[in-house]
Amino acid sequence: MPQAPDDDHYGLLAKRMLAGAVVPFLGAGVNLCGRPPQPSPWRPGEHLPSGRELSEYLAAELDYPYPDTGDLLRVSQYVDVSLGGGPLYETLHSAFDADYPPTAVHHLLASLPRLVRGTAGTRPFFPLIITTNYDDALERAFVQAGEPFDLVTYLADGPDRGKFQHTHPDGTVTLIAVPNEYTELRCDQRPVIAKIHGTVGRGVQDADSYVITENHYISYLAHTDIAQLIPVNLAVRMRKSHFLFLGYSLKDWNLRVILHRLWGDAAPRFRSWAIQYGPDGIDEKSWAQRGVDVFDQRLEGYTTRLEEQLAEAAAGQQAAAAGQAAAEQAAQAGTDPAVPAAPR
Repeated sequence: MPQAPDDDHYGLLAKRMLAGAVVPFLGAGVNLCGRPPQPSPWRPGEHLPSGRELSEYLAAELDYPYPDTGDLLRVSQYVDVSLGGGPLYETLHSAFDADYPPTAVHHLLASLPRLVRGTAGTRPFFPLIITTNYDDALERAFVQAGEPFDLVTYLADGPDRGKFQHTHPDGTVTLIAVPNEYTELRCDQRPVIAKIHGTVGRGVQDADSYVITENHYISYLAHTDIAQLIPVNLAVRMRKSHFLFLGYSLKDWNLRVILHRLWGDAAPRFRSWAIQYGPDGIDEKSWAQRGVDVFDQRLEGYTTRLEEQLAEAAAGQQAAAAGQAAAEQAAQAGTDPAVPAAPR
């Protein structure tokens, strides 16, 4: 059975994250981290919904007639076919167009750039964070932390369907027409947030984009080569990084689609990790087949321990760098920094 992560895991992960070698991958479960109990059924308000709560909300609002109201894919497809994409998007917009509070996971990720700047050498690598969530809680956590970022968003509908767009820190938007030629995203100046299933357009419903129906996923699967879809520098970064899956279960059909898009049938060269509370045997075997170690832990406890370990690792690296700098200065001056100067 999967075990809780040990100190070795946290220590190794913290060092790899500070080196920019870990891609956090966020699912809907992240939005439940630390969330107080909610009344049922869920309604737009103070806290973000789980995937099931969102599905049941859509089903109730748009008169879904079947009993499987918790199946977000099926409910969305029914609404799209029966009523059209307009009512589906309007209802999703009503669910997500609010200032929901970021969770501890969001705040932890927003603190990473500061730690990277304090420990990196001449060429830092800031985090690439991938999310399938439609809300903007992660972006708002970065804004609250005063950290600029590049935002990359998938366009699920409209004339540019199937492409990504790049929103720069100053708000300007660039359509990424040819992904394998777009080199503006490097992660060496600031973090990148990639919303690979679209996003809510806060205050502007026409800017909404959601990969949520069966047809959307079929279109997503039609791309057999990730280089045809993901901007080239991000695709390279993903192939050369570990992944940290937070808020997912392999029972989620959309995650299996994503992993197929990322890795195909080949085993990844970098070991990855998934944090999932109470995974069963099928989950464990399914993760293992993808080269992913699954740990049995709640996100609340995991985030707290990882935050502590990141701070400790950053302090250790800063102390080591300061010691090395002092030694180099002493060598240039012809003195030994470990030996106190003789009294005059």
